[in-house]
Amino acid sequence: MKISPIKSLENFKGLVIIPFIEIEESDQAISFESFSISKNLFSGKKDSQFIIEDKDSERIFLLVGLGKEPTYKSNKTAFRRLTSKQEHLFEKKAMIWLDDTMDSDFLEAAVSGLMLGTYRLGHYKHTEKGPKNWSKVNISVLSDIKEPKKIIEKGLKIAAAQIETFNLVDLPPNKVTPKYLADWAIDTGKKYGFEVKVLDKKKAEKENLKAFLAVGQGSSREPQFIIMKYRSKAAKNHVGLVGKGVTFDTGGLNIKTQGMVHMKCDMGGAATVLGAMQLIADLGLNVNITAVVPCVENAIDSHSFLPSDIIGSYSGKTIEIIDTDAEGRLILADGLSYLIQNFKPDTIIDFATLTGSAVGTFGYECAALFSKNEGLLNNLQKSGESIGERLWPLPMWDEYKTEMDSEIADIKNYHGKPIAGAITAAKFLEFFTENHASWAHIDIAGTAFGDSEFAKTKHATAYGVHLLIKLLENL
Repeated sequence: MKISPIKSLENFKGLVIIPFIEIEESDQAISFESFSISKNLFSGKKDSQFIIEDKDSERIFLLVGLGKEPTYKSNKTAFRRLTSKQEHLFEKKAMIWLDDTMDSDFLEAAVSGLMLGTYRLGHYKHTEKGPKNWSKVNISVLSDIKEPKKIIEKGLKIAAAQIETFNLVDLPPNKVTPKYLADWAIDTGKKYGFEVKVLDKKKAEKENLKAFLAVGQGSSREPQFIIMKYRSKAAKNHVGLVGKGVTFDTGGLNIKTQGMVHMKCDMGGAATVLGAMQLIADLGLNVNITAVVPCVENAIDSHSFLPSDIIGSYSGKTIEIIDTDAEGRLILADGLSYLIQNFKPDTIIDFATLTGSAVGTFGYECAALFSKNEGLLNNLQKSGESIGERLWPLPMWDEYKTEMDSEIADIKNYHGKPIAGAITAAKFLEFFTENHASWAHIDIAGTAFGDSEFAKTKHATAYGVHLLIKLLENL
């Protein structure tokens, strides 16, 4: 798909998309060109559409209702819906006609939405027709916005990174293994311009990444510890990222009793960080980034780590294993320690599909946010709210710390109680942050994948990719 600005509607033939904000009740009709449409037929209500074919000009006008108070997210969804569900309308040419009330954020959301709508979940389906070749579709944008080309390019780059994130999460676990993610990082680093180093099992053993290795020891698929560095000469801040990369989670010997079919998505945090690295480099942001993505498969065999095991960690601290299904926090512990000790970033943010407790608290509309840094909390919430990727803080009071006390080791990996699961997991991670002054943990178990109108089964959302960019742009 190619999207570019145009200065006039003159001589254009084909699909013309016109978005409308809902009109007031006092208004009698919607008017454009020579057309006047009664509000009884179309008033711009959210999720509504109206189609007019003008044979004289050889144009099809598609009116898209945005509602009274459209948001970045609702606008993006409205345009994604077009290419996702009405691809037959998009032949070789189409055009978006924006009025003077629609700003650069609107254009960015519209462009991203159109691009995201071209994604299909049927990676392995065989069909006679085959998927639509969107590269042959040219879309023009008629708008008075300044520098529309720049905004269009940014919108397309955001969508491209999010689609890569979709792929990583949606593809099956026999495809997306730890090695697959490591190779993806290496190839993407070469393409977009960031440095990648991968520690395989032997190198991880030399580095004493003991907690990371313990989780992966039951799988025949070798763990991979990915380290990525993006540097800008104009950078004033150094941000560290960590993403949980459990490519499939059986629960280990504490085997899951339900929902295992969705555990290919347990590397959603890794996908967020990987997708964000592509986008950061693609946009050329003025920030230094060091990202660590520990990738393992939590499988079951005679070598699997056991409940009641005492394992080591990169930090040197010992961990009592209460539950092998509380494995994500173990690889994150080594990821955080490695990042802090070796790179000393100013701010650290980790993303992880960590607990069912976060889903129980917020459902699928909001991620759980943990930090003792009020400035970072506020910046993350503000950034997320502006694009519809919501997150909300839960307490980090030290009273919860005692829940993770172990009598035999420095800490245990699970408190064994059906309460405060997301909070105690965050307190476990905090134990390995060396009391870093600017660290945030984001539990995306409910937001990384889920049901939507764009597929019949749970699928990736790319939550966090754009959120990170909004945050970094405002640092």
